[in-house]
Amino acid sequence: MLLKEIKNIFHDELGKTYPKEEIDSFFYRCIEHYLKLERFILAIQPELVLTKEEEQPLFEALSQLKQEMPLQYILGTAHFMDLELHVNGAVLIPRPETEELVEWILEDCQTKKKNLDAERSRSVISTTLNDHSLRILDIGTGSGCIAIALAKHLPHAKVYAVDVSERALEVARENARLNQVDITFLKNDILAPELELELDIIVSNPPYVRELEKEEMKNNVKDHEPSLALFVSDGDPLVFYRAIAQFGRTRLKEGGSLYLEINQYLGEETKALLKAHNFSEIELRKDIFGNDRMLKAQQKWTSNKK
Repeated sequence: MLLKEIKNIFHDELGKTYPKEEIDSFFYRCIEHYLKLERFILAIQPELVLTKEEEQPLFEALSQLKQEMPLQYILGTAHFMDLELHVNGAVLIPRPETEELVEWILEDCQTKKKNLDAERSRSVISTTLNDHSLRILDIGTGSGCIAIALAKHLPHAKVYAVDVSERALEVARENARLNQVDITFLKNDILAPELELELDIIVSNPPYVRELEKEEMKNNVKDHEPSLALFVSDGDPLVFYRAIAQFGRTRLKEGGSLYLEINQYLGEETKALLKAHNFSEIELRKDIFGNDRMLKAQQKWTSNKK
């Protein structure tokens, strides 16, 4: 069959569910993944014919796309920053908003490093953090995308990552191996933490979607991505943020930072929760889509800290 005919079949079969541009993306990513063909191939070989063997994975992928299976699960891979990660139904698919959270951390670390270098140039002894001393914890690591990206860009930092799901940890460990970074993975439930760590940075993208918000979500997310990593009850939507804040109060060093991805509708509520737990310099940021999506707070320990 002609490759261009298969492309037309993709549009015919998926046109009622997805926009044209997204179907084009599905098709081109499939031929790149399965056939190692560049997306411009039809421009230079419009009459390219595929064998039955070459056609088969494309039609299998099409069948799964019709069931609204995320393409990343079909292909088994997802991209996050400059990483390629293995993904399956045990972990969330990494998203651009989470990349912004990691970039915020890296920007802050770079700023601190510049300040340290400036102080050293004046022969001033400083305890300012740098990536040779950083101890970082990623809570609810899933695919490991946050922890792996931080370990890749801060190669001298000590990075820990925890998750309550052993299946997710298996994926994260494999991704760390594939991307050649050293991370300590631990199975742990932040609602009942058993972690004796002293940390400079805690980062988390915990479950935050309320049940009432399910109707806003696409079927390929709510029907296929792990509910454990997505949803919280309407009655206590900040349960994980409360647990993380309580944990951070005892485990973050003085001046340490907490970075969180949050529910876009609960930005002020999450900010107030952190303030109630005596965090300072709380900053709320929007994502690339203009939604309240990220919070940063700083640990300020005092002699009577709890």
